[in-house]
Amino acid sequence: MSKNKPTLKIDCTGLYCPQPVFITRTTLDEMSPGEILEVLADDPAAESDIKALVEALGHELLSFSKEGGVLKFLIRKR
Repeated sequence: MSKNKPTLKIDCTGLYCPQPVFITRTTLDEMSPGEILEVLADDPAAESDIKALVEALGHELLSFSKEGGVLKFLIRKR
């Protein structure tokens, strides 16, 4: 089992910012410290917006990737 296996996954593809940011924020608020959230999005603005959100809230961005126009974030809640 992967050490960074997501606890929860949200799919924000088809949504435009700021919706992916709001959904990510709301979901993180409901999670417990140490849990990992996977976020999928396809709005290019989500890359900078979600990275800024994670940093502002003090969470940890474990990984970020782009594949076929889909952005994938793995975030550990602190």
